[in-house]
Amino acid sequence: GLGGGYWYGNSKGYEVGYVKAQDDAKKLAEEAAKKAAEDLAKAANPFQAVNPLDSVNVNPFEKTQKLLNPFSK
Repeated sequence: GLGGGYWYGNSKGYEVGYVKAQDDAKKLAEEAAKKAAEDLAKAANPFQAVNPLDSVNVNPFEKTQKLLNPFSK
């Protein structure tokens, strides 16, 4: 009885562990594929590029406006 119980429990344990390992591997593969697709889409999107002139705040008429304004100090 003890040997039969050990054999039955061991075989069921392996089956459950094998199914769980397959599910884990499938989830991991799906997550990796999803992340790769998101990274590829992000890299291919030209609208997420950084604007090199974003920090430039220059008004070419500001200096002229100050010179031509008779009411400024």
